[in-house]
Amino acid sequence: MTGEVGSAAQVFFPGREGVFDATVVWRGTPGGRNDAALLRVDDTSWQAPAGAGVRWGRTVTHRTEIECTTAGVPEVVQRTGQPVDMLQPSGTFNPGDRYVADRYLVSLTQPAPSNARDDSPWGGLSGAGLFSGDRADLLIGVMATDPVGWGHARLEAVPAYVLHQDEKFRAALVEHAGQRAAVVLEPVEWTGLADAGEVVPPGGLSGSPAELLRARREATPFRGRAELMRQLRAWAQQGSGTAARLVHGPGGQGKTRLAARLAGELSAAGWAVMWLSGQAADLRDLADAAVPLLLIIDYAETRPAQVAAVAEALARHSGASPVRILLLARTADGWWQQAQDASPSAEQVLGVAQVTRLPALDTAAEGRRDAYREAVTAFAALLRDMPGSIGPQDNNWGALAERLDPPPMAQAATALAVQMRALADLLDTATAQRTDEQSEAAADDAMEVEDRLLVHERRYWRTVAAAQGLSEVLGWETLTDAVAASVLVGADDHGEADELLCRVPGLADQSRDIRDRVRRWIAALYPPSPSRPWDTLQPDRLAERFIGRRLRDAPGLADLLATGCGPEQAMRLLTVYARAAAHPAFGGALNADLTRLCTSRPDELAPAATHVATQVEEPTPLLQALHQITDDPATSIDRLTALADQLPYPSQTLADYAAQLAARMTDHYRAQANRDPDVFLPSLAACLNNLSIRLGELGRWEEGLEAVAEAVGVYRRLAEGRPDAFLPSLAASLNNLSVDLGELGRREEGLEAVVEAVEIRRRLAEVRPDAFLPSLATSLNNLSVRLRELGRQEEGLETIAEAVGIWQQLVERRPVVHQAELERSQRVMAWLKGLPDL
Repeated sequence: MTGEVGSAAQVFFPGREGVFDATVVWRGTPGGRNDAALLRVDDTSWQAPAGAGVRWGRTVTHRTEIECTTAGVPEVVQRTGQPVDMLQPSGTFNPGDRYVADRYLVSLTQPAPSNARDDSPWGGLSGAGLFSGDRADLLIGVMATDPVGWGHARLEAVPAYVLHQDEKFRAALVEHAGQRAAVVLEPVEWTGLADAGEVVPPGGLSGSPAELLRARREATPFRGRAELMRQLRAWAQQGSGTAARLVHGPGGQGKTRLAARLAGELSAAGWAVMWLSGQAADLRDLADAAVPLLLIIDYAETRPAQVAAVAEALARHSGASPVRILLLARTADGWWQQAQDASPSAEQVLGVAQVTRLPALDTAAEGRRDAYREAVTAFAALLRDMPGSIGPQDNNWGALAERLDPPPMAQAATALAVQMRALADLLDTATAQRTDEQSEAAADDAMEVEDRLLVHERRYWRTVAAAQGLSEVLGWETLTDAVAASVLVGADDHGEADELLCRVPGLADQSRDIRDRVRRWIAALYPPSPSRPWDTLQPDRLAERFIGRRLRDAPGLADLLATGCGPEQAMRLLTVYARAAAHPAFGGALNADLTRLCTSRPDELAPAATHVATQVEEPTPLLQALHQITDDPATSIDRLTALADQLPYPSQTLADYAAQLAARMTDHYRAQANRDPDVFLPSLAACLNNLSIRLGELGRWEEGLEAVAEAVGVYRRLAEGRPDAFLPSLAASLNNLSVDLGELGRREEGLEAVVEAVEIRRRLAEVRPDAFLPSLATSLNNLSVRLRELGRQEEGLETIAEAVGIWQQLVERRPVVHQAELERSQRVMAWLKGLPDL
């Protein structure tokens, strides 16, 4: 039992000496649904436990037998005359047990203890934390009682979501527990899918100045966005079922911070929140969500396949509770269409998503000045606790902050740009006051803000390296290259990290022990989430500036690091490199090197370039590389085919390249077919058909018509000899021929082509309905459009009615797969009837 708020208490560590004075800062109702308390340890001799800060969780599905564990000092293990001992009971619970009472009922794995006395053997365990998740790393509740009727075999806990509903509890966390960022409740059942976010000791700072700029650290007050926040709240509360929304804008505009704000508000309202990890693979269980859920996907433009997989999983959701997918991206270009086109179920969820471009936050000069003042004040308060050479022993940060006046800033300055300027000014001013050194950044008024911050960040690197003894073993260039490797290429596990460090100049000839020390040094700079070797320098704008500078000074470094890259590493390398190259500070100086890197390593990098080109703001160096690789006579047809298989359709960014690649492959197979038609004519016909589609994407309908007409001719000859093998391809080419003819106004000929396609597919569907009914319905769709264009509306309505009927049959069997096609045909029917679009 604890007293009222403000009363004294004491805490201790079992097995250690000492009792520490504490104060009650929040208390629920004793014996009530929120029977728990928060204590602030005031004792100066107290040392906080090592490790990452607390992450809170809750159950989100109806899954049974969820594993959990607790630890405390129950009476059952205490012995007279002996030190207080501990017990770590474990068990399982079902979310539905004691649901109405808002309790978790834990069924213990161990046999129930007996007790000769009337009191409970579990006395002394109340107040202990209840943990769950893959690594038992989510605090999901607080142990409360030994309920009557279970023979001491079950225990009750107060769920964390009950505590978080109390505004005073959340305020106490912010004030006393170092929870500067909004506290969210993560899904217990999906900890393997979640991005754990910032990994720092409770309320602590690592010593990295850049850490203060991380969006999810929420170091500065949230500003503005009132109307957009109102829209996001309304979107979240618009009812049950699944809905998606894309917010896009330049790096540093405030997308992640906006999402964190929404996450905090919804979590306080009882929602579960999950920031999806980029490594999350099997997403099917998302469909089991049974409570309100906000799923946030940051850097969505780099994860189109994962975005589609999330949509596909949640298309199967029951709709009984609200599920909201918030996508954050720099662009809304080719990747967004690619994600929607991945499958009918992905289109069903993403095709109706709201898309919002995030505008600049403070367009007025006074707003930027206010933002600067708020940032300087917030950073000064945090820097007092910053360990290392810029810590409290050096400066009166509050006084320094008061001396700084907001400088003129460009109207287009992002929220991050204002914060970076505030932090750089504060750090430069502090460093310039020292008697033992002069700040390189403060001495150069022309230096841009990112470079000024990197001066301080490198000082942090040197301090940690010296503390770990690495400065005596390795040169500074080698250590800088190691950090560059971790930022540019990255690694998913320790083995991959060691392979990467082996490619760093100055480390290749070092022992595994030295490389492990370097890995631990980077992990100390940027603490990782569990199982990963390190985190990375953030924010992105600072990381990209660092990489751009390093690659400009050491142009051969990227080539060394690219050796043996896996697909994910290649994607990251090209993404970071392309964004660094696009920075105005480099004036395009890195573009040629990036293109050259891709052309020199087509096997590792060309496939990644086809994806990254649709995701970055300035893809020109990557597109030039792809064009050069495709034009190179030495490039094999196998490599060209692999590249063609990677290309999304449609893609505005890659449209020109896709047409060039299709033409190159067509030329190859035409030459082969001239020598050996029996073997290569089918490949030529397929390339011609694909070429017509790619030319149509560019609006080059005449050239596309020429290509598809040739494809139809080839397939017709092939189908005469082997109808089973080539009639489906002939029908597909006839369908495309009809489209090209229609675009050129040759509607009668277009009608003739699609009628033949329907006849072929109808015959095929009679024999193999499962395989060919979908393609028959697609051709009927196109036929109805051709008929309407020729004024034959009644026939068009009959045709589209048949298509809708087929899709309805297919939806009954496989709703997720075919629902989008049904809705598409229904829209065509509405158009034919002259009704408003559905």
